[in-house]
Amino acid sequence: MDKFVITGGNPLKGEIRIGGAKNAAVAIIPAVILAGDVCRLENLPNISDVSVLAKILQELGATVTRISKSTLEIDPRPINTYIARHELVKNMRASYYLYGALLGRFNKARVPMPGGCFFGIRPIDLHLKGFEALGATTKIVENGMVSLDAEKLVGNHIYLDIVSVGATINIMLAAVRAEGVTVIENAAREPHIVDLANFLNSMGADIMGAGTGVIKIRGVKDLHGTTYSIIPDQIEAGTYMAAAAATGGDVMITNVTPKHLESITARLRQMGVTIEEFDDRLRVTRTEPLKACNIKTMPHPGFPTDMQPQAAALLAVAKGISIVTEGVWDNRFQYCDELRKMGASVSVDGKIAVFQGVDKLMGAPVRATDLRAGAAMIIAALMADGVTEIEQIFHIERGYEDIVEKLRGAGAQIRRVSDEPTRGANLMSS
Repeated sequence: MDKFVITGGNPLKGEIRIGGAKNAAVAIIPAVILAGDVCRLENLPNISDVSVLAKILQELGATVTRISKSTLEIDPRPINTYIARHELVKNMRASYYLYGALLGRFNKARVPMPGGCFFGIRPIDLHLKGFEALGATTKIVENGMVSLDAEKLVGNHIYLDIVSVGATINIMLAAVRAEGVTVIENAAREPHIVDLANFLNSMGADIMGAGTGVIKIRGVKDLHGTTYSIIPDQIEAGTYMAAAAATGGDVMITNVTPKHLESITARLRQMGVTIEEFDDRLRVTRTEPLKACNIKTMPHPGFPTDMQPQAAALLAVAKGISIVTEGVWDNRFQYCDELRKMGASVSVDGKIAVFQGVDKLMGAPVRATDLRAGAAMIIAALMADGVTEIEQIFHIERGYEDIVEKLRGAGAQIRRVSDEPTRGANLMSS
């Protein structure tokens, strides 16, 4: 199996450039299905999730052309089916955005239940509720296939019982070409929802309120092609900020939107990290020992659940007792067993983890239990004494482009070891 081998103890120094936002890209690529002409997507992250979605669109009939490492041109006009195959869809959670996009284009969709990282039950009932409010009939048929049908889609007032990024995005995709006006109340506010709305508006959609709790969508008959650049990835940026802090480094994080990072910046400063903000970059330094703090994950603008494991890796060596409360998912502490192998003192009770900071972590064989947990293992390994081997790195490569090269460029001792040289190569480079 491919793995990362990391020798810890080297402070990161230099510059790390952040790529396009994974969570925006995996919503915007399916949204291209709704367009009536070619779309050019720029600043796409070079990750496997993007590659898989591009392949899914090709299987549906779209023409996908690689312009550069970070740019795709997609012509959705040849798409002639509303049925997606199980083999590719099962590999990623964000494949469920095909529901809204195909329903919005064909008034029908047949898409298997999604795959991706598992950290608790993540039902799609809010998504289906939204589709039903727009006039669709929904059911789950054989082999977990989700079946959606509508004579036509008609705007409606939809209240989400809980804040859901996925449901908010899917309803937006289905409603953008529906007849009349759709209002989503208690909508998610994440930056990638704003990015999706901006992308759809650049194609001729009429969406207002993205980034607030109420989104209003006035349906349009057709959407045209567009050229659009994806926003920087706030979670990738936060991960490298945490890595710089963990190693007592001095790193300039470039191509970021500092406002999107406010909750992460606030917690790192509470831990004793110095962060200087500029227009599109941040300088992260640490000279004093890390301090304990409490973290609770919440929907945006709260502390993001996707940064919880990376922050916890820091708390494992922070002076004092820290409490991490997971306010979004049910089972996101699987990585704590891996941190214990490295000497961390942590106890987990349901959605709460208590960290008693230790003097240092020790290198050990560990695994990436999911995407962000894998990032946490890298951070822990970078500050640990000795050598750490991280297995199941395919999780990490779903969401971090060129992570070995970026860390090496900042002075980390990290390498990828592969028994089969071609196995696991990034699909985007092919």
